[in-house]
Amino acid sequence: MLKKIISLVTKIDNKINTSFKGLFIYTDFLLRIFLGIAFIIHGYNKFPLPPAALIKYFGFSPHLASFVAISEVSAGILIIFSGFINSFLGNLLTRISALMIVIIMIFAFYFAHKDWFFNQKLFTSEQIFLFVLGVYFLINGNCNYRKKIIVKF
Repeated sequence: MLKKIISLVTKIDNKINTSFKGLFIYTDFLLRIFLGIAFIIHGYNKFPLPPAALIKYFGFSPHLASFVAISEVSAGILIIFSGFINSFLGNLLTRISALMIVIIMIFAFYFAHKDWFFNQKLFTSEQIFLFVLGVYFLINGNCNYRKKIIVKF
């Protein structure tokens, strides 16, 4: 009886894997698109420059506050567009934009969310997921290039 259940579950799993096999190459791109859009929105919401809210709340200089907003928008745009460059350049630009995202998120945690470390707020906020996705692309780079998969749109 147990062997029949295992066999059935294995067949179901194989059918699911076969069904989604053609979509595998798009998974990294979906993560990239949503990470990029999130950063573009977060940065765009700080415009017009200099962002008065960052200056007032955190005591940033106008130059630093503007740099933060521009960096967020730039990182979002770069993480999206570098996915379309199927070469070493796309791989490098993916890692540069991911590093920008990781640095921005580390500073966001430090300045805005010090009280979140290792409690429920950290793991129920979008910020930790933005950080983890940044780390993912920092480590993996342009996965499609590394895997020698050409994605045509």
